[in-house]
Amino acid sequence: MGQPVTVVEKRASQRGVIRLEANRTLSGTGHLSYRGPSDVLGDTPADKVAQLLFEQGKVDGVHINGNVITIDLKKGADSAGMKELVESLFLYYR
Repeated sequence: MGQPVTVVEKRASQRGVIRLEANRTLSGTGHLSYRGPSDVLGDTPADKVAQLLFEQGKVDGVHINGNVITIDLKKGADSAGMKELVESLFLYYR
């Protein structure tokens, strides 16, 4: 509880796509895809991550598999602040 989540940001081979690799699983063993904010229907850790990423206004889609978050950025958008958003999401004590 309160243990920091460590995230490493990597560029994917496809232009406009980034990967965030966390040291914690977010989706269990399943794949979760969100094509927009309306696809976020629950309150799981993966749902919370997707919702917050869409709120940034720079994301077209999010895919989560285990500890890997793949983000399709809007054309011309950057990933500034996304790594830090995920790292701070599950901290109870700062």
